[in-house]
Order: sequence, then C-alpha cells, then structure tokens
Amino acid sequence: MQLPSQSLTGRVALVTGAGSGIGRASAKTLAYAGTAVVLTGTTLEDLQETEQEIKNHGGRAVSICADVSKSNEIKAAVEAAIGNWGRLDIVLANAGTNGVWAPLESLTEEEWDKTLDVNLKGTFLTLKHSIPHLKKQGGSVIVTASVNGTRMFSNTGATAYACSKAAQVAMVKMLALEWARQQVRINVICPGAIQTEIHDKTVTRGLEEIRVPVEYPEGEVPLSPDDSGTAGQVAQLVWFLATDAASHITGTEIYIDGAQSLLQG
Repeated sequence: MQLPSQSLTGRVALVTGAGSGIGRASAKTLAYAGTAVVLTGTTLEDLQETEQEIKNHGGRAVSICADVSKSNEIKAAVEAAIGNWGRLDIVLANAGTNGVWAPLESLTEEEWDKTLDVNLKGTFLTLKHSIPHLKKQGGSVIVTASVNGTRMFSNTGATAYACSKAAQVAMVKMLALEWARQQVRINVICPGAIQTEIHDKTVTRGLEEIRVPVEYPEGEVPLSPDDSGTAGQVAQLVWFLATDAASHITGTEIYIDGAQSLLQG
C-alpha cells in the first residue's frame, strides 16, 4: 500500500481571515508544508505580519487586503493566486465575525445583515470565485463554521451567528456533491472555544435577560484543562484536510472542541 502524501509542495492556497487566530495559524501551517499562500483580510498590517513570519521560515506568501462580503475584492484576491503562481489548489474560507449577540427583538436589521454578509455571503463569494480555478486540477476547500448553530445552542443571543454557521454546513454538503466529479473536496470544521481574538470583538447586549444560568464546576471543555483549544490545533486539522491523506473525505463536518458541544449542546 502506498502511503498518501502529507506534503503540499507546489500547491497554492487562499486563506481568508489570515491576519489573526485560526486563519493566521492555518496559513503558517500550510506554508510550512510547502504551499504558497495568498493571505486575505481587512487589516493589511496584520496580514503583512503573517506574511513576514512565513517568509522568515523560507515560505511563500502575498498579502491582499479584501473584504469577503465584497465580490470584487475577494475576486481580486483569488486572481492574485493565479497571477503569482498560476493555480489554486486549497481554499480556507475562514473569515468571520461573531457580530452582535443580543435578544432577537433588540437585534437590528443592520446587525443581522452584517453578520450574515460576512459569514455566509462571504463564504459564498469566496467559493464562487475560487471554484473555476480549483476545477482545473482538483483541490480541497475547508470552511470554518462553529459548534454554535450546528451542535450547540446554549449561547443564547447568538442567533444571527448560529444561523450563519448552520447555513455554512448546509452549503458544504450541497457543494460536496456538486463538485465531486471535478475532484474538488469540500469539508467544514466546527471549532468550539478557541484562543483567538474574535471574542474580544463580539458585541453583547441584554444577554442577562434571556440567558439560562448553567454552571460547569469542572469546566466547559472536558478535554482541555484551560477550557479552550488553540488556533494551532485547528490549523493541524486544516492541514490534514488539505493533504492527500484526506483524499476520500468530502461533505463532512468535523468538530474540534474537546467535547465542549457534547456537554453544552
């Protein structure tokens, strides 16, 4: 039996939300495995910091400032992959926002739209502009969803966020069949509590009025004494799904949460 290759040498990846957290860790992991990486995000300084780290380790990367909810901007990021390296093999649709967590009646239409625009429309646009290039030789797409809205519903007030994440899982399952004959695999990862900056940017309002009080005296994440995983652990899963070792996996959601969602679901 021939063992599958876990090297990604010669391949080209697009990583959205690459300036921090899971995106940054995954971009670095893919680059260190031999991939040339197009880094996209909305803060150029953060992207360039990631880019420099990759280059300092002998990797290849380029930074493109892009809002995934703007079709022309994410299209330009995809075209940067083709312009720089002539192909696209791997896409990590990772850019996202927690948005506003609040009782439904106080959530504004604009707040709802902003969360869905980034998380769901942004995923749609990233994949829409990437797939013509992925079909040329096959490839791997990984979408970052969440335990929220898919296996865990205890974060009361996160309705817009949870709906966007549930929809991402449905999108992946639809596209797995649509793209299978072109040898394009697509899977979705569902992280639980991960040490990233996204929670620092979450706007919460009036949650004490609707949240059901629950205590976890021994912690919320059974597998982790720190009650959260790391972006590096998620990046290892992204790397696996991008390699030939995952060549028969598509249309699958994979939970990476230390059993958090089983406890709190």
